[in-house]
Amino acid sequence: KEHPIEYFCASTLAAVLNYPLWRASALGQSGFRVIGHSSNSVLAPYLYAFSPPYKGMLATVMGMSWARAAIFYGSDRGKEILQSMGVSNTMSTVLPTLFVSTFVQCCNMPLVRATITLQNPESSVRNIRESLRQIHTNHGLAGLWHGTSAGILKTVPKYCTAILVKNYLQDTLPEVDPQSPTKDRDKLINSAIKSSAAGVAGAILTNPLDVIRNEMFKTNLSLFQSIKHLHKELGWHFLVRGISKNVVAVSIPVASTIFFTDAFIQYTNSRRVI
Repeated sequence: KEHPIEYFCASTLAAVLNYPLWRASALGQSGFRVIGHSSNSVLAPYLYAFSPPYKGMLATVMGMSWARAAIFYGSDRGKEILQSMGVSNTMSTVLPTLFVSTFVQCCNMPLVRATITLQNPESSVRNIRESLRQIHTNHGLAGLWHGTSAGILKTVPKYCTAILVKNYLQDTLPEVDPQSPTKDRDKLINSAIKSSAAGVAGAILTNPLDVIRNEMFKTNLSLFQSIKHLHKELGWHFLVRGISKNVVAVSIPVASTIFFTDAFIQYTNSRRVI
């Protein structure tokens, strides 16, 4: 509860550094065609993602920043509160993450749909305002929250899995000797291990739901219609569409958010000791 600023700064730094990877993932999972590159080129989405114009970058970064900060801070603070009330370790980990990630997904949904829609290279929409206006004009106010069901099914398990893995490794990794001359480095090594494992686990588990959500954005079909459409077009292979990009685009931001948070808190605590 003493470090909300560190959570937000870590989340913002991770969002800025990983924006191009998120963009590549959005292209791959949505099936958007990258203009000007060979359709067989594995690198085409990455080349496009790292190239300007960076449409919707500020809105995307700010949306990711507050969302991840709220989820990780809310889950850690919620765990402390529930454990002080005698709730079991597993439930005190899952319940705050479940509640906060659902709330965040519902709040962020119009922004998520607008930013992903904006990444279509064939779209003439120039910015977030135009993207939101186009969605509202074509699909009404409810259209801004279209895909919320798939978004919740994807976001909640992803963060529940990531935070469960993070907390499990935090409890099982060898404790760092506070008298060791390398204690700061050892703490960061432990943080790197738990954050990497948490990020990868969350990304792999929820890739199919990312694909379904992005298909709902692209086609405006319902959840089950999107699944039927994807299966008809790709078979069960749709479950792994864009998975290589997603593992990179999702695991790295989640892992770096956890790692940067630990690093910033460690730095703040060291300054207080001095």
